[in-house]
Amino acid sequence: MKYLKVKRIFGIILSSVGLLILSPVFLMLVIFIKADSKGPVFFKQKRVKKNKEHFYILKFRTMKIDTPKDTPTHLLENPDQWITPVGKFLRKTSLDELPQIINIFKGDMSVVGPRPALWNQYDLIQEREKYGANDVPVGLTGWAQINGRDELEIDLKAKLDGEYANKIGLAMDIRCFLGTIFSVLKSDGIVEGKSNKKIFSKEANSKARKQTN
Repeated sequence: MKYLKVKRIFGIILSSVGLLILSPVFLMLVIFIKADSKGPVFFKQKRVKKNKEHFYILKFRTMKIDTPKDTPTHLLENPDQWITPVGKFLRKTSLDELPQIINIFKGDMSVVGPRPALWNQYDLIQEREKYGANDVPVGLTGWAQINGRDELEIDLKAKLDGEYANKIGLAMDIRCFLGTIFSVLKSDGIVEGKSNKKIFSKEANSKARKQTN
């Protein structure tokens, strides 16, 4: 697909510029994280990219080093006990996602695309397969991200990812990118813990279903 080649070129350009411009922010966050808690600055986790291949996603570490591994935060019983003070700020502002610019530069990810699933989220990977969502580059943000994020049920999230895959193009990517800016400013769709997920999921799924109809 010709657009995917253009998308990759844009990814290289945008990630290069982003790393250059944001380097002072990176340095500042590195200092804050190291001063806040013990452990590495970066958090690496095995994820699934295009064609169901594995890679290691990069994030700024927001949780204590003894946090249960390979478990989505919204599925933890009490996530607050694991999240560091600086981590709470990073997660609320989505600044913890900044290191993924490196993943974009390397070609593991794109700026826009379905969010990469954990390697052990077999149900989500299987659902995405039904809609062709595993056949496009994963992204820093995507269509499902601006239509519910953590609260979405797996089948609906996969359907939204499939909708993106079917409509992939410059207009769709711009729409997702601009929508992400507004979502981040409002902290939409961020769910920490199982109990909160239950509270917000009904409203989020209702909103997202309207988008797909």
